[in-house]
Amino acid sequence: MITDLDTRPDEVTALGNQILQAKAASEPEPNPDSFARSRGYFEALVSRLEGDGAAVLTHAELEEELQQDARELFRRLYEGHLDERAAREHRHDAVVGSDGARRNYAEPGHERSLTTVFGDVRVSRIAYRSRGSRNLCPADGLLNLPIERRSHGLRRLGAIEATRGSFEEAADAVERSSGQRIPKRQLERLARSAAVDFEEFYAARQVATPRLADALVISCDDKGVVMRSEALREATRRQTENAKHKLKTRLSSGEKRNRKRIAEVGAVYEIEPVPRTAADLMPANDAERGAAADAPSAKNKWLTASVVEDAATVVARLFDEAERRDPEHIRFSSPIGGGISPRFALSPLADRG
Repeated sequence: MITDLDTRPDEVTALGNQILQAKAASEPEPNPDSFARSRGYFEALVSRLEGDGAAVLTHAELEEELQQDARELFRRLYEGHLDERAAREHRHDAVVGSDGARRNYAEPGHERSLTTVFGDVRVSRIAYRSRGSRNLCPADGLLNLPIERRSHGLRRLGAIEATRGSFEEAADAVERSSGQRIPKRQLERLARSAAVDFEEFYAARQVATPRLADALVISCDDKGVVMRSEALREATRRQTENAKHKLKTRLSSGEKRNRKRIAEVGAVYEIEPVPRTAADLMPANDAERGAAADAPSAKNKWLTASVVEDAATVVARLFDEAERRDPEHIRFSSPIGGGISPRFALSPLADRG
């Protein structure tokens, strides 16, 4: 079996901007054995649950075993579906890549690995080859496979958990949720890669002009983040180099001064004004609690953040977005700041009237 681990699906294009159709007029026959392993595993699991061994398990032991069995069953179903698609894949006359090279030779059975939230699966597909050119696999583009081994679902899970604490804690959380262990350094790389298109994402999803009745909210806050000395601003780094430490392995109380950079975070969003009374906010009894009006929910949220740029630059970006949404300044606006210096928050307002 030939393995091809270096396929780039974004390079797969075809002659005339479409993949050339196969000569065969009939659809490929489904593979009757694609899900045989899944069915066999499920039947064995049912038999085990019907047996005497499962009857003596506590509910916690049964829950833990079924959680592991469910992952393995879903992994086999996932792989069975991929095998089914491989059996049905058309063989084309030729494929042309973005390099302009025509690949006339088709070889089925090229495999690569994919680590999913259920476990490792094999992806088999047809590779189109030409001497001196990279192999191309059109099926990779149809599946939208990542260049690296880990699936988008596993990468998304790692990025979400990385925002909640340390990378060690994130790796533990991913393992608890999926049974897959991502080493710390690899998790760091996944988190960085998930944020590379932050600005492009919000630029692409700019919202249309909202309702005039909705309030426009501009919110910002900052947080000091302890940094390595080489990542500090020059003036702060010089002060750090002259400081003395009580301990060699960590900073003592009060020694984090001149060790931080300010991370500025901001949001622009709309809310529908909802009149609320003191009883809505702090109900005194069950009757008031049941009659309390719900708080408004933010919509059309736009976020920005930076630990590199200063607060004034980030806040100015917030007002740029607010200006785009309300260029004539006819809507009710509400700036909200927490911890940020008033001169930074007010300077964009002063400049724009």
